[in-house]
This record gives sequence, structure tokens and C-alpha cells, in this order.
Amino acid sequence: MKNIAVIGAGTMGNGIAHVFAQNNYKVNLIDIAQASLDKGLATITKNLDRMVAKEKISEADKNNTLQNITLHTVLADGVKGVDLVVEAATENVDLKLKIFKDLDAICDAKTILATNTSSISITKIAAVTNRPEKVIGMHFMNPVPIMKLVEIIRGYNTSNEVTAAIMDLSTKLGKTPTEVNDYPGFVANRILMPMINEAIETLYNGVAGVDEIDTVMKLGMAHPMGPLQLADFIGLDVCLSILNVMYDGFKNPKYAPCPLLVNMVMAKKLGIKSGEGFYDYSESRKAEKVASQFAK
Repeated sequence: MKNIAVIGAGTMGNGIAHVFAQNNYKVNLIDIAQASLDKGLATITKNLDRMVAKEKISEADKNNTLQNITLHTVLADGVKGVDLVVEAATENVDLKLKIFKDLDAICDAKTILATNTSSISITKIAAVTNRPEKVIGMHFMNPVPIMKLVEIIRGYNTSNEVTAAIMDLSTKLGKTPTEVNDYPGFVANRILMPMINEAIETLYNGVAGVDEIDTVMKLGMAHPMGPLQLADFIGLDVCLSILNVMYDGFKNPKYAPCPLLVNMVMAKKLGIKSGEGFYDYSESRKAEKVASQFAK
């Protein structure tokens, strides 16, 4: 596999494209909006410049990486002749199902279809295609160029050959692939999201404030980032979506999202992406007061 298509030029998509291109794969980066593609390529360039400044790569490496990336706004053009498609669109099940149904109709029969979903069933996604044996999950971690883990999720019908090929490919990217089975949240988010949700419940119930909760987890549990700050980094809307997928999938109340999280998402306080979540990213502590007004 040398020709790769990545769908979605957002945070995850441009990171995935960056990693493939830096490892000398030809990458078609696809998004419906040219502005999103331009922004994604600018992010890749900025990250490469940072690596050059730190002497991790050379200027020639940077230029070669950028030359390996081609931008497309038309799906059919971007996936023509590729060996692998990695979908990294918004974490919305209906959108993903439509994308995979379209991909199945226009991609070559040999093309493997992967999704970067963080929680949605691979088996459900594969069911809208006529190639379920060639559909697999590749859940990269954010930030993609730095984080080593890739969760490789095989759906009910994913073949052994496709699984082995994607495991091998991930290793060639310098990642550590870890095979997991197809259940809501997989492994990473099945463990992480209840912890984040419990931290939000702790704030909601007035046990402690934002800074205090994050300090306890950073200093007491040696976490590099507190759970509320991490939720802001991930995106509160993404956290809510993942929790809803697990709650719907398991029908277990322990996965029910905290009302504070629901209210903050409805109020468009989504974290870093909106400029405000549990923390304010322009004015200190303003966001903590915003969160408190939704608490009991």
C-alpha cells in the first residue's frame, strides 16, 4: 500500500495525512471545503516547521512530505486508484454511513476502507458496504504525529488478511498498533470517557472546582493533563457523542453523560475549538464560572 486517501482535513485528518506523507506515502487529502483543506495543509506545514526547528527532520524532509500531499474537494477524484482510504470525518454515525456507502460504490474492489472513529461500531459501518471483510478501524490518537498508539478495530467480518496488513502498515508508520474487538468505545474511550464523565460529575455535584479536580489527577495520579482540561482538548461535543454511543450500545447507566456536559454542549461551550469550555482560552477562569452556572 503506497497510495492513501484521507477524508477530512480537521485535527485528526491532517495529522493522519501528515504521518503518512512523512513516511513517503502518496496522500490525497479530501474535504468538501477548500478552506478546510488550506487550513489543514497550513497546520501540517506549521508542525513540520516546528520539527525542523527542533532538528528532528531536515528542510528537505519537510518539502518532501508536503510534495506527497495532494488536495481534493471531490471524493471520487481523491479516492481513485488508492490502496487505502482512512475516513476522519466528524464523529457522526449517519455521516460516516453515507461516506462508506459512497466509498464502496466508487472505490476499486481492492481498496481497504478504514475509519478513524473513536467509538462507532465498525460492524455497523461495514454493513452498508459490499466489502465488509475490507472494512476496519484505525483509531489514531491526538496529536497524531506525536502519539504512538493506533487502536486497530476489526469488525465482525473483517478478514485476517486485512487486519494483518493494517497492523503491518501502522508499524511502518512508526506507530504501535494494538488490536481490539468491536464494542462501543473500544478500549481507549471505554476507559477514558467514564473517567472524564466522573470528573464532570464531581464538578457538577460541587465536590471541587475545575482547577482542584485537575490538580488532584495530575499530581495524585501522575496524569500529564487533568480530565477536564483533556475534555476541552478533545472537544466536549466529541466526549458527549462517545458517551452517547456507549450508553446506547450497553444500556448501562454508568455511561450516561453528566447533565453538565449536555448543557455545556448545548450552550456551544465545546472547549479549545470554541475558545471556552471548562477553561477559558483567552480570559483566565471565566469558563469555570460559566460551567458553575449549569451545576446544581
